[in-house]
Amino acid sequence: MAGPLDCADLLEAARRDVERGRIPACSLAVFRHGEPMCVEAFGDATVDTRFHVYSATKPLVSSAVWILIGEGLLDVARPVADYVPEFAANGKEAVTVEQVLLHTSGFPSAPMAPTEGADPERRLRRLASWHLEWEPGTRFVYHAGSAHWVLAELLHRLGGADFRDVIEQRVCRPLGLPRVLGLAPDDGAGIAPPTPLGPDGPTPEDTSLLAALAGPEGRAAGVPGGGAVMTAADLARFYSALLADPVGVWKPEVLADATGNIRCTFPDPLLGAPVNRTIGLVVAGDDGKHTMRYACFGAGVSPRAFGHAGAHGQVAWADPATGLAFAYLQN
Repeated sequence: MAGPLDCADLLEAARRDVERGRIPACSLAVFRHGEPMCVEAFGDATVDTRFHVYSATKPLVSSAVWILIGEGLLDVARPVADYVPEFAANGKEAVTVEQVLLHTSGFPSAPMAPTEGADPERRLRRLASWHLEWEPGTRFVYHAGSAHWVLAELLHRLGGADFRDVIEQRVCRPLGLPRVLGLAPDDGAGIAPPTPLGPDGPTPEDTSLLAALAGPEGRAAGVPGGGAVMTAADLARFYSALLADPVGVWKPEVLADATGNIRCTFPDPLLGAPVNRTIGLVVAGDDGKHTMRYACFGAGVSPRAFGHAGAHGQVAWADPATGLAFAYLQN
């Protein structure tokens, strides 16, 4: 049996970030082999404080798609239009589900307002209206919001319910997690407010899309590319489940593929390194460039570590070599 885990340096680094005014609040969690080893919060937060996790939402949504794959309802090699015929409009008939999951589908800038995407009829009209920006499958460009609205529609069509409910029922409940995507408009208590900081402290109100996610309508919309709200412990628990799947949420072969099979190594146009993307996650890899990938891996993780980051410094990853799952959230 492994001995106790020493998190002293980690906790001190988080504490310093708050004390020096770099962030208003943060929370972190470390699990090992499914058990919490360290859960702490600093600043204006407790371990029960929920944070907006932004793009760290994406693996949660993808993980519901993996369930459909395991049940034989979805084949990632097939075009999206085979499942959503309306999507084929404007030259998108050949875009595959795999390309959507890998951010190679060719429409990274396609628009979708949160309230629009939350309405099935408006979402479908918007999906049909999108045009390709380049040939699918020929490059990687991060689809910050667009791709996961396609996944939301697939979950709606094939999962038999609203995509937010499918994720809650098929992923969150079995793992002992609360609803984290598509919250009731009045469910705002205990959520750390996003706080734009300048050199002299808080800046005027942020009017960006990320700020819009923090409002009641944004939270209720459940933006699949970045709208989840959760505690650090809940996010680490999710990643811990991806290591061992203790309650059998996913087919073993599908989970192994999703957490370990690198399908995309196109270079990241922003970070320079190969993206090392699976159908929903980023894998550290053995080329020594893991700290340059969009998962904010620790320097000492194994090549098999997998994860995904989020805007404004949200971090989550797990490492099969050590059984560790880690989440760090801040506002």
